[in-house]
Amino acid sequence: MSNDGNHSYDIPDDYFYTKDHEWAQRKADGNVLIGITDYAAKMLHDIVYVTLPKAGEDLSKGSVLGQVESVKTVSDIYAPLSGKVLKSNERLTKEPEIVSSSPYSNGWMLEVEASNYESESKDLLGADAYRKYILELAEKEI
Repeated sequence: MSNDGNHSYDIPDDYFYTKDHEWAQRKADGNVLIGITDYAAKMLHDIVYVTLPKAGEDLSKGSVLGQVESVKTVSDIYAPLSGKVLKSNERLTKEPEIVSSSPYSNGWMLEVEASNYESESKDLLGADAYRKYILELAEKEI
């Protein structure tokens, strides 16, 4: 089996990523949207349930913020940044499959008021670094 590195994962340039496959995108108002990456959604396959924290809850970077359940497994979602949850994407409780079809635009999970964005975002991967990381993972699977 050959691996030419041509994987079709959507990895937008203006987002930050974690090695656990979460993404964070700072909006114009300074708040941050959080979700799971296209890679994570494809690895999970059929997502059947999403558990998210309620507005007002505080997140600590690296802590479990919720879970994504697929036909195959239940996976924890980790907070890429610390902050207060402003809102969760309620649509996902009724339509969890949106995470698979649109992990960045419609399938975002949380909007947070990041408490330490400037320093914590430095620990996250940019798009190029995340692409490289995904390629390394793919090579290990051969």
